[in-house]
Amino acid sequence: MSTANVASESVSVLLVEDDPADALLVEELIADASTDIRLRWAASIAHANEELAAELPDCILLDLHLSDAQGIDALTQMQRLAESVPVVVLTGLSDEHFGASAVASGAQDYLVKGRVQPDGLRRAVHYAIERKRAERTAAELQASRLLAAENARLERGLLPSPILLPDAAVEIVARYRPGRSNALLGGDFYDVVQTADGVLHAVIGDVSGHGPDEAAVGVALRIAWRTLVLAGVAGQDLMPQLERILRAESPAKLVFATMTSLAISPDGMTATVTRAGHPGMLLQHRGQVDWLEAPGGPALGIRRDGGDWPTHTFDLPSGCGLILLTDGLFEGHCAANEARLGEAGLLRLAQSLASLPAEQFIDTLIDSAERLAGAHGGLADDVAVVRIQTRK
Repeated sequence: MSTANVASESVSVLLVEDDPADALLVEELIADASTDIRLRWAASIAHANEELAAELPDCILLDLHLSDAQGIDALTQMQRLAESVPVVVLTGLSDEHFGASAVASGAQDYLVKGRVQPDGLRRAVHYAIERKRAERTAAELQASRLLAAENARLERGLLPSPILLPDAAVEIVARYRPGRSNALLGGDFYDVVQTADGVLHAVIGDVSGHGPDEAAVGVALRIAWRTLVLAGVAGQDLMPQLERILRAESPAKLVFATMTSLAISPDGMTATVTRAGHPGMLLQHRGQVDWLEAPGGPALGIRRDGGDWPTHTFDLPSGCGLILLTDGLFEGHCAANEARLGEAGLLRLAQSLASLPAEQFIDTLIDSAERLAGAHGGLADDVAVVRIQTRK
């Protein structure tokens, strides 16, 4: 916003001044400036705190010598009480150096009593408001850039590019949607790798909680899974190793993770699944969608004595698509009532979209679940979905 636009607005100013004569002088200067400034007066920091609780002003004029605060300490207290409000300090003729020190400490400007003219006071107030706005905009922009950079780093760790053989006949569609707008990626993760024997391995997981700590644990689990699979560890031997990684990488608080790991045979006809507390999968085939849920063991990190994670093998129809997902896709409340969509509701929704091609099916499924939860604020949890289809 330009300074001219700021000047055209009605501006509220809180004067913090313990000398009634000086307060009257400021009031007269504002009246002589012929500008739309609404002035309130507080005689101390304590009184200013009461005024700020009632209404935040657009600008604060602060005397640095008050009955309950002196010098830079007065400015520090005022900034603590009204961090978002620009401050212009008032100094006497004999301590002008305090004004420069105040600006260095965060004040927008300083005015010397006895040398202030009406137009100068008006400009100082409006420029202080404009500069504070510019500072906030710059800070928000920097925060946005840092968030984008952090998201990019986490995305590289949580959402990697698949490792496939040069002649791999595989179609992979992967989507990730954070549960909150402008948020960091959470603890959901996935990966797909193909080993030299042609077996296609995939994993999807969900670390409990949200934030950078959980995302870091997700990255550690994803990288550990990829390393173990490429080293030949699979099936029942995989989950105990990943649980060890989880316990080593988790912060002090209790963290657990659900996970599904599967291996599709080179001919694409079978899938061997190991499940640790994670939801089942969808199977899309010839205009139909079914729910597949292999027998499994507990989520990683739940039991101190570890757990047993059996493997289960499914026969796969030729040309089918397996859809791995995290529970954020069906944990949202439906628009019509307070009930959650749930696995059964998700299956019905997927069945209504069964004839759609791979990418459109996944995108429409996520969008539809989001729309159903719209009346309740949308999908609150992160969502990861991976569709895998071999073309053999």
